[in-house]
Amino acid sequence: MIETLDALREAVLQEAIGGLTASPKTLSPWLFYDERGSQLFEQITALPEYYLTRVERSILAAHADDVFLDAGAEVTIAELGAGTAAKTGLLLEAATRFQDEVLYQPIDVSPTALEEAATTITANIPGVSVRPRVANYITEQFALERPEQCRILALYIGSSIGNFTPSEATAILRNLRARLQPGDSLLLGTDMAPGKHKPIATLLAAYDDAAGVTAAFNKNILARLNRELDADFDLDAFGHRARWNASQSRIEMHLESLVPQTVLLAGKRLHFAQGETIHTENSYKFTDAAVAGLLASADFELAHTWKDANQYFSVTVARAV
Repeated sequence: MIETLDALREAVLQEAIGGLTASPKTLSPWLFYDERGSQLFEQITALPEYYLTRVERSILAAHADDVFLDAGAEVTIAELGAGTAAKTGLLLEAATRFQDEVLYQPIDVSPTALEEAATTITANIPGVSVRPRVANYITEQFALERPEQCRILALYIGSSIGNFTPSEATAILRNLRARLQPGDSLLLGTDMAPGKHKPIATLLAAYDDAAGVTAAFNKNILARLNRELDADFDLDAFGHRARWNASQSRIEMHLESLVPQTVLLAGKRLHFAQGETIHTENSYKFTDAAVAGLLASADFELAHTWKDANQYFSVTVARAV
């Protein structure tokens, strides 16, 4: 465990030094998800402005059985970035209607979130065995178990894929594809680009809520550097900013320095001009063609797509080919 913690601290340090000495300054979104960040994100998913979780849940509730009817065999379910697996229960319950025993393999960086997921699922869904894996699926290798005569159904829901550039998203799906066999499946959740029925204002509100939870989530990335690297960021000296970048089809989150300031991190002095930002997150929004292209680039073939009535969100089943 000590070696694991040391390795994690080193990864955080390298990311922080590399990103904050670059121009423009950046921090990778995987840094959000320490224990506190995971708790804040769970709060975000319940906010009235954050439609993504509600809408995706409604799609899964309507089509969970269809996922397993289409699988053609018993499955083990593996989930990237599982968190507390709040929505996954819908799929696990559906799986138990088609097979007596289900192995669920959640993968996440937060041991606390995985422990909560395992406890809740074991208590509430008979027939499901949970084998959590603490890992950063972006920076670390991970293994998937395959029970005899089972296919793997991999979940990557919550529009998490949108946090990465197109090339990074392709690399993540290719890394997953390398652990699958032809006939295995991926269930992918993607938030759709704004259009006739989806105003840009709706998108912006989802990333800048009235209660300030998303702002706290964004600033927690600095609090994490203070906690783990003995940095001295003054969180009140940074403001949360959410922007729509139409040319890249993405929401951007930034932390804006409200004053000229110098921050000490791991013996390095980092200078910030007033108005200078740290780019902390992208959330890409997709068209149907973009989803199909992303899947094809990682050797997946689109099988089914379901959307809500307003066309806000899409859930796609794709086959490993």
